[in-house]
Amino acid sequence: MNNLGRYTDDGGGEVTDGFFDAMIAETYDEGSARMFAPHVLEPTLDVLEELAHGGRVIEFAVGTGRVALPLAARGLDVCGIELSNAMVAKLREKPGGAELPVVIGDMTTTRVEGEFALAYLVFNTIGNVTDQDGQVEVFRNAAAHLARGGRFVIEIGIPKLRQLPQGERYVVFARDGGYVGVDEYDTITQLLFSHHYSVRDNGTGELNSTPQRYVWPSELDLMAKLAGMRLESRWADWDRSEFTAESESHVSVYVKD
Repeated sequence: MNNLGRYTDDGGGEVTDGFFDAMIAETYDEGSARMFAPHVLEPTLDVLEELAHGGRVIEFAVGTGRVALPLAARGLDVCGIELSNAMVAKLREKPGGAELPVVIGDMTTTRVEGEFALAYLVFNTIGNVTDQDGQVEVFRNAAAHLARGGRFVIEIGIPKLRQLPQGERYVVFARDGGYVGVDEYDTITQLLFSHHYSVRDNGTGELNSTPQRYVWPSELDLMAKLAGMRLESRWADWDRSEFTAESESHVSVYVKD
């Protein structure tokens, strides 16, 4: 999933759905419709299926099952970790959703029994963990799930800092009809606040602003090293195109030694 924010503690120690509440979950797939397009989803599934080599697969932040469900439909043994009960409820409504094992919990700490050949975290979701220590723990948790030789795959965008004029903080990343998306960067903390402006059919407006921590490829590589993994491959996209200085995103594959 890609809506941002890690979790909310209500004061009693109970972890709630946070930004991924019922309202977000209800429209999540519609708002991410382009990610379900066959030309986007099929290459993702092809790479993950190949890297799994027929072994067990776990998705961190499985969300509404955009990737996990069709991957399971290909015959792979797939399970997931997800913080939001509301997102999992939407997953359960889909074909195959009732059968997919999902553990509710924080992907920095939640463990699923057994060893896996592949763990993956897609669609910018490492940024949902808004501090560096937490992102390191995501890598450590992934490594703890993997058998030796297993792989951890991350998909994330490259921060658009080169588009910032001197002294500015805002970059428009989307403009479509009644929707405008603007990222606000804090270059000191590496926090990114994603502002989503929408105009409803009745003419009323809505603003949803959520936090993310942007992270550089080299920083991810160091996190992997701290977790006992190393970079095996990095591509600009799931089609395995070359990653260059002009790439806007990357798919990185780490292997557990």
